[in-house]
Amino acid sequence: MVKPGLPKLIATDLDGTLVRNDDTVSAYTHEVLDRVRAAGIRVVGATGRGPRLTTLTRNDIRDADFLVMAQGGWVLDQAESTYLLQSRLPGTTLERVLTDLEAEVGELSVMVEALEHDDAPLWGDYDPTWRYPVTVERRNRAECCTTDVIKAFARSFAYDVDDLLAVARRIVPPEVASVTQAGLNYVEICPANVDKGTGLAVVAEAVGVDPADVLVFGDMPNDLPMFAWAGWGRVAVGNAHAELRAVADDVTLTNDEDGVAVYLDRLLSR
Repeated sequence: MVKPGLPKLIATDLDGTLVRNDDTVSAYTHEVLDRVRAAGIRVVGATGRGPRLTTLTRNDIRDADFLVMAQGGWVLDQAESTYLLQSRLPGTTLERVLTDLEAEVGELSVMVEALEHDDAPLWGDYDPTWRYPVTVERRNRAECCTTDVIKAFARSFAYDVDDLLAVARRIVPPEVASVTQAGLNYVEICPANVDKGTGLAVVAEAVGVDPADVLVFGDMPNDLPMFAWAGWGRVAVGNAHAELRAVADDVTLTNDEDGVAVYLDRLLSR
């Protein structure tokens, strides 16, 4: 039984929010999340990471009951080791979106996530600006779009990522594909009507929790949909993007200062 005055479910983004800039999660953060679960509150990791990074994600948020991955397109029930949702974007649709974007902004560097097994390679153009270790299998655009994909990453040589996202939001209808950005200098192109809010709604329905009882943490525009969906509280970390801070109920410390854990520790201590 959850104590009165506490949320019934907390969902947190990982990179830039729960995970520090050195790609670690502190022992303190793990300990606080363990106490959150002990208090009867469900824990959900809500991340842009695709299923190819499931093992890494499990290690970063060991107490998660569910993982909402791939910007909301894949939802994993940890207890049952089963997916409640597995969304894919038709390759023909991706090709159309990329063509429309390039007509507006010029050539794009594109990497495609199509495979779901651990440490699967991305397809497309290797880009030295990519922040994390990655294996890229070089494929041309047509080869990348021959199958349904989990999502794609597109970087402009001429536009800042926020400006590229603004163009994508304007010209890509939501019923065709979802577009967002998560701080990697890439716009991410996902299946239509997929975002962290829709992914969390799948979890909430599965466990019988109302959005009004959900507390969320984030740092980037890809967290905006879950901020709009959750009703108990919306907390940005101190290093969050201005667009997210503008809609947050509260701002905690930065990810490097364990802002999520500090906030939850205080909440549990009320």
